[in-house]
Amino acid sequence: QVQLVESGGGSVQSGGSLRLSCAASELTYSSYYMAWFRQAPGKQREGVAVIDRDGIPTYADSVRGRFTISQDNAKNTLYLHMNNLKPDDTAMYYCAAGRVAWLRPVGYNNWGQGTQVTVSS
Repeated sequence: QVQLVESGGGSVQSGGSLRLSCAASELTYSSYYMAWFRQAPGKQREGVAVIDRDGIPTYADSVRGRFTISQDNAKNTLYLHMNNLKPDDTAMYYCAAGRVAWLRPVGYNNWGQGTQVTVSS
């Protein structure tokens, strides 16, 4: 079981930026696909971005052009750079590792505890 620990969340105003980090307990990127999900109160968990083993990202339509997923294999760390944040981006953000490379939660069996992002208007 891979241990994932997110950090970097916080409160920002609309238009601001944050960088989320996800530290993995072991080498993950050769064995797993890594992704970011988010869940707002009363809503289902949704995929934000996933990166495959070749470093090719896929983004949800709602964040494309504003968010960037990246990974530092030497540090076993996954990042999510978030720019031009909007109030609708407010959610708990989760890092996940799995054997799939899509934006649905099914198939990801390793999850972090989440980090809260709050965007005020």
